[in-house]
Amino acid sequence: MRLLARTLCALFLVFVLVIAALFVYLRQSLPTTNGESSVAGLGSKVDVLRDGYGIPHIYATNLNDAAYAMGFVHAQDRLWQMEINRRIGSGRLAEVLGPAALDTDRFLRTIGVRRSAESNLAILDATTQDLLTAYSAGVNAFLATNPVLPVEFMLTGARPEPWTPVDSIVWVKMMAWDLGGNWRSELLRMRLAQTMPMARINEFLPPYPGDAPLPTADLKEVYDGLEKEAIRLAADDMNRVMAAAPAELPEGAGSNNWVVAGSRSASGKPLLANDPHLSLTAPAVWYFAHVQTPEGNLIGATLPGVPFITLGRNDRIAWAYTNTGPDVQDLYLERLDATGGYITPSGPAPFTIITETIKVKGAEDVKLEVRISRHGPIISDVAKSALDVTPRGYAIAFAWTALAEDDLTVQASAELSRAGNWTDFLSATGKFGAPQQNMLYADVDGNIGYVAPGRIPVRKAENDLKGLAPAPGWDAKYDWAGFIAFDQLPQSFNPASGRLWTANDKITAPGYRPFITSEWQPPYRSDRIGQLLEATPKHDITSFARMHADVASTALKEAMPYLLATDTKTENGRRALSMLKAWDGEMRKDLPEPLIAAAWWRELTKRIYADELGDAFRPNWSQRAPFMLNVLADRGGQSRWCDDVKTPAVETCAEALSLSLEAALNDLQKRYGSDMGNWRWGEAHGARHEHRPFGRQPFLARIFDISMPSSGDSYTVNVGQHYLNDETAPFANRHAPSLRAIYDLSDPEKSVFIHSGGQSGNRLSSHYKDFTEAWANGQYIPMITDRKRIESAKHDTLRLVPAR
Repeated sequence: MRLLARTLCALFLVFVLVIAALFVYLRQSLPTTNGESSVAGLGSKVDVLRDGYGIPHIYATNLNDAAYAMGFVHAQDRLWQMEINRRIGSGRLAEVLGPAALDTDRFLRTIGVRRSAESNLAILDATTQDLLTAYSAGVNAFLATNPVLPVEFMLTGARPEPWTPVDSIVWVKMMAWDLGGNWRSELLRMRLAQTMPMARINEFLPPYPGDAPLPTADLKEVYDGLEKEAIRLAADDMNRVMAAAPAELPEGAGSNNWVVAGSRSASGKPLLANDPHLSLTAPAVWYFAHVQTPEGNLIGATLPGVPFITLGRNDRIAWAYTNTGPDVQDLYLERLDATGGYITPSGPAPFTIITETIKVKGAEDVKLEVRISRHGPIISDVAKSALDVTPRGYAIAFAWTALAEDDLTVQASAELSRAGNWTDFLSATGKFGAPQQNMLYADVDGNIGYVAPGRIPVRKAENDLKGLAPAPGWDAKYDWAGFIAFDQLPQSFNPASGRLWTANDKITAPGYRPFITSEWQPPYRSDRIGQLLEATPKHDITSFARMHADVASTALKEAMPYLLATDTKTENGRRALSMLKAWDGEMRKDLPEPLIAAAWWRELTKRIYADELGDAFRPNWSQRAPFMLNVLADRGGQSRWCDDVKTPAVETCAEALSLSLEAALNDLQKRYGSDMGNWRWGEAHGARHEHRPFGRQPFLARIFDISMPSSGDSYTVNVGQHYLNDETAPFANRHAPSLRAIYDLSDPEKSVFIHSGGQSGNRLSSHYKDFTEAWANGQYIPMITDRKRIESAKHDTLRLVPAR
């Protein structure tokens, strides 16, 4: 027995020593931030000062050397993130993650993000190409030091290859993917058309509040003349394609920005605020950096893998983005012919064929034949295509502006950060292709402005689908007729009101032409921002910070009279209604009422439209506030949605409200205990920053994911988007302000910012998540460029010198 005990003790000691040795070894993967490093390819010395937050302040004699240093520090702090991101965009995940990632690789190889990036690089101006080349050289200089790699490389067996300018462009395009498109809603309309009349489809997918439904052809009539079985099979294939495709913006999500002129600020100069809403990831999407060259200062948020300040300020101007949400993606039904080609308005044509080879970890290589029509790649081939099932059918092509060979978005980003005035700003943004953004501007001279640059397709007058559903590809009336000219896109400069704001809502005035989209996000956040701007006569950083933190749910407030009128027969139901009646509609993390309301809404949505959608319900289950409020208010007789079409009885909305309340309370008791007074929204609504790819492995997720109780909901200014169809964690905050920034143009050094994670992507670093708590509590850190101030506080200094 003693021998067994000694053996177990010895084995335990060996285990502890191995873990300790591994920890010590992996600690070497943390970056060297002090001293001097001799590197090849650098023009002249660069000083990199890292402040107490881990933010690098790069002091260089020219922009190319600054870009080189940016590549070096990005690689030091975010190498795994850069590696996984370029693999996502290039369709190379299966090389390191195995067969489970194959479908995503097939999708991204098919749409050809990397092929497009390669084409774009060739047409960029020399200045932008030089910056991308210098950045790549900086990344590769770090790799040449033969560093100990972060633990993700050890666990996946991946090895970083040399970085290239194409890798940078790939990730810019993937950001456009995250922010743009309506191809999923096109497919939903095509599917609903099989069982619903157009009037019901327009109710479920309603127009912007106050607008009439966009006049379009009846989808049933459009598709009735086609081979129905082939169309059904193509639609079924596209369900598998959607499962393989990277996620995009969820319903209700977006971003905020607002600006006031000096007439509305306490300082007499403009104030500008921004909070772009993106999926929460670990590490965070953004990496803060500051660059100083003889041309001046640049500071703000960068994307690891890209050398430019994407959101921020220089010495003269500040800029802020929100997503416009234009319709820049169209699906086309291509009618196949007997020869293996497809039908065009002028007759049969062959597909362009590209063969891709996908390497798969632990398995044989996979050959992928990509077919490309005149509209774009055939994405129905990602799954089992309709052509494989029927000898004569249809395939679905994907058109997207970001795939254009002449896309200059990367060049626009490079030029924008160097702009010194409104004229320079417009010159740069005029080259911006994808994704279209609502860009707000402010400068030290007191000017404010707005422009919405981006490449938006012109749809012909005779196009009776307007991009809302897959169009017959053989009919020329559905083809794009060029793109909207830059000077036709919405813009404003120094408006008399002294204020501008956007929140993914409708940006076009009544009667505006041409067509941008009909699928704007609902105006709940925008309306609230307008109210808050009006409520304070003279704004300052403090009032803007309060706006960023605002968690009044205007959507739930509008719904509350219908909810509170519910008749309940249970004690729990009566207590919940009493609590909600006294509640002010603030989605605060320390309250139980937001959780009760959110859970009730979840169950109510299921009861109202799950029966009509059938198999399409779960992937399309979301809050859908405009539709739900129309149903509860019985606008146009829409209360008929409360009837369960699967039963012979006729159910009412009153019954749906009562039953869904009880279902919600029962669900919450199972999740959080029997005493609703102890429930807390923040506990259920934790801001979940998911690691790629370990966030999907329960054990590793506990180590690599970041979570923090948070406030807000899908429609508050301080957004906290949760996914109703996530049965495990339906209230978890997955999509939120990825950063917040407030720019004070009276003294840009007073500007502040924060993002949701930390500067480091290394789990062993103290900077992995050191911003998260402050971010969740609505706090900021200073946006400083003055070297003396930086050197007067805690900092490290790394000097990069050219190798001799």
